Amino acid sequence: MTTAPARPGSRPAGSRAALLVRRLTSRITDRLLGTALAVAACDPPAALHAPLLVKMLILGAAAAAWWAAPMLDARPVVTSMRWRTVAARRRTTVLPAAAIALAAATGPPLWLVVCIAALLLAYLLVTDAWTAGVTAPPDCPQTTPALAAATATAVVLLAAQAPVAGTSWARLPASLAIASTTVCLVLALRTRRRPPG
Repeated sequence: MTTAPARPGSRPAGSRAALLVRRLTSRITDRLLGTALAVAACDPPAALHAPLLVKMLILGAAAAAWWAAPMLDARPVVTSMRWRTVAARRRTTVLPAAAIALAAATGPPLWLVVCIAALLLAYLLVTDAWTAGVTAPPDCPQTTPALAAATATAVVLLAAQAPVAGTSWARLPASLAIASTTVCLVLALRTRRRPPG
């Protein structure tokens, strides 16, 4: 008795699970750094004494970061202009921005702020498709972006620790920081509606 040959396009039932496991464990360095950044931004020492709902939200943030952390090493192709699609395509930009906003809301201690800054720098350098991806130009220098990112991180860290909270002009640097952050996010997420040329 002979069995019918499998169709060329059909896959075994276990291959979907294997594909899902492979996708969730690929680019492990990106995932570990992104998840550590998100968890550190939640201020884990303070979360140890928080209610169960807060702990569950931190676990949800860690799971979302694990999904969003890997670098998208592909040519920029616009498939849809919906916010959900754009955010999924730019998730390596959304993840650090959300982590920084979360860290600003939780107000972690100084030692944890330094750890968050170091994790942010490492994550940005590892997931930078312009220098670390296969689609990067072959003659692109890798030290210049690393030095620029380290300098920018140090400047932002020092500016965040400046003692201006109790002064009468504290709103000016805060409003400038919010405005510049908004402009940077708009520029990072901007897509052209017209084809170039």
